[in-house]
Amino acid sequence: MPARNNKKPGFRGQRTTRHEPPGVEEAIIAAQGLADDVESQVEIAASLIGLPKDEIRPLVLRSRTPSIGARVRSVASGREGARTVVVERRRVRIPAR
Repeated sequence: MPARNNKKPGFRGQRTTRHEPPGVEEAIIAAQGLADDVESQVEIAASLIGLPKDEIRPLVLRSRTPSIGARVRSVASGREGARTVVVERRRVRIPAR
């Protein structure tokens, strides 16, 4: 008679979590959504990717677009395929007196 396995079904040892840092374009899009100032965007993107600010600055400056209405961008990375990111900015309404 075979020996019984007292472990729970599906358990295969210690679980590990995979960490994938964002790509350059993903980090720049996230930084542009979080901050309006270029230097803040450079700092955020550099910290997300783990690269020096001097390498990221030209990429952030190249990807600057006017913030009119909504921006739609598609980002393809890895095996997940393309993901669409929609960033909308609404103007603050000031009531007339």
